[in-house]
Amino acid sequence: MIEYSASVNKLSQPLVQELLDNADKLRLDIHTQENGCIIIDAGIEAPGGLEAGRIITEICLGGMGTVSINHSPYTENWPLTINVHSSNPVLACLGSQYAGWSLSHEKYYALGSGPARAMATKTKEGEDEPIEALYNELGYQDNGEETVLVIENDKIPPKEIIEQIIQACDVDPEDLTIIVTPTSSIAGCVQVVGRVLEVAMHKAHELKFPLENIIDGSGSAPLCPPHPDFVQAMGRTNDAILFAGQVHLFVNGSDEEAEKLAKALPSSTSKDYGRPFAEIFKEYNYDFFKVDGLLFSPASVIVTAVESGNSFRAGKLDNELLKQSFGS
Repeated sequence: MIEYSASVNKLSQPLVQELLDNADKLRLDIHTQENGCIIIDAGIEAPGGLEAGRIITEICLGGMGTVSINHSPYTENWPLTINVHSSNPVLACLGSQYAGWSLSHEKYYALGSGPARAMATKTKEGEDEPIEALYNELGYQDNGEETVLVIENDKIPPKEIIEQIIQACDVDPEDLTIIVTPTSSIAGCVQVVGRVLEVAMHKAHELKFPLENIIDGSGSAPLCPPHPDFVQAMGRTNDAILFAGQVHLFVNGSDEEAEKLAKALPSSTSKDYGRPFAEIFKEYNYDFFKVDGLLFSPASVIVTAVESGNSFRAGKLDNELLKQSFGS
């Protein structure tokens, strides 16, 4: 079991304040609800942009990761690249960034990511239990006076969803900020492609690699052009990682364990690999749970065993598939 002392909620609050203080510059709309909860529109009515998406990605990481956007020549036609690094990738990615909180009311459905997940509990037989079982495995539960949740949707959440979050996190309404980033928006593209390191962490967890042995990590992926259609937009953000995402993990343990992880991590190990994600999603009648879970991972990985100094590589970038997804 990993021991954590850092608070993803406390560390992320300065970043939330940065969005609020610079909303005009970042082209965001701020809506204060009747109960005092703050909604940040980062792409529904507000245009948002790359910088807003970059800051939101750092918020998703619980203030425990750094995110930059620059140009890189490693893909043929798509040089704009997001780079993500965390020296505590397990907590930053799985304990905060992973979109693991399912929220629904009537026809509104969304997945929540970010620091509020680590505060969300439900009362079970008189005891508080995490909303997500993953936190029992991590042995982590956070608390804070203020919290933030990021929702990927093209509509502001209804008051019933807001109330669910307030109750689960046990905060006053005015101490909750909800950031909404549609996948079809520029900021939405950034914050989804910015999960390139997180998907590697999630797959390592699915492969039952000891999380306590992952001690550092970084990742990068090309930023896709946004698309007005939700399925196409979601497909492009996934394909950026599946076909051109690169991740480097630093791990404790033997060379054999590091090599085994490297070989199993790339997206090309999945039976569903080989076509743009939008096509696969349509084939499965838009049922996310029918898609092979092992598909969601970076294209290329390096795993360095720090005790021996040896590194192991697997996977490759696929510019042709990226071209099919992103267009000319």
